[in-house]
Amino acid sequence: MLTRRRGYLQLRTEPVAVASQQLQTLGYTVIEGVLNAREIAALTREVEAVYAASPRDGRHAQRPPEEDEDFRYEMLNRSALCQEIVGTRAILDVIEPLLGEDCHIIANTCWRNPPRQNNTHGGGAWHIDAGPHIPRPADVPWDARIPYPVFAIGAHIYLKDCPLACGPTGVIPRSHTSGQKPPDERVWDVGLTCNGEGVVPLTARAGDVAMFVSDVWHRRLPPQAGDTGRLFLQAHYGRRDIAQRIRSTATVNHLSVEAVERAATPRQRTLVGLHGNFFYDG
Repeated sequence: MLTRRRGYLQLRTEPVAVASQQLQTLGYTVIEGVLNAREIAALTREVEAVYAASPRDGRHAQRPPEEDEDFRYEMLNRSALCQEIVGTRAILDVIEPLLGEDCHIIANTCWRNPPRQNNTHGGGAWHIDAGPHIPRPADVPWDARIPYPVFAIGAHIYLKDCPLACGPTGVIPRSHTSGQKPPDERVWDVGLTCNGEGVVPLTARAGDVAMFVSDVWHRRLPPQAGDTGRLFLQAHYGRRDIAQRIRSTATVNHLSVEAVERAATPRQRTLVGLHGNFFYDG
């Protein structure tokens, strides 16, 4: 566990929440009842108002329009209540011991998935959110004396119940310590395992918050009969050193107009910070 003192990350000696320990060791945790019924209703109203007032963002050129409609990005810019909720201490108290007290939000997207049996997006295949941040050969075990470092954490703030029928996020415990991405040939295999561990569905009730480390193997599990859709506010938190992706770099960057014009090749563009949308921002 970490703390930031005099500008530097140091090992934390103070006790931390059980949920923080679960994130570090298992790669996921679920906090129950973070929002009450009044807060859920108010946040749902603001979220639905954003969908009604703002057209789809169109950040993924290959995504079908009907699925692109599921998402609204940079929610903290569009809703004061979204900004308030993603900063609640119930969340920060869990993630700050892993990321530092100066961690920041790197993405903030709302997901409103209607009942739909076939999804080309929606996180439906096994993946990790960027990374792995410490890649290494599969046959090289991590030294258990060193707590596995965490660089980014995703949080799903549920605004409606998400039982197994609705296709909750599934995670494979401890896979974040593997130094590997899920194998390409098994990204659609619900029975995928990592070091003998299989999938754990992060089922939740409205008001719960599910969190997972960016490097943990995860996916949306297939919806089943009785699916009523999903609605949750997603926030990704990263160490101070991790760049924000709340908006695309084409929209928000540190460059002059002249510098942008001089970046003619794909590598010149990425070198100066103009990256295509992918993890977090697309």
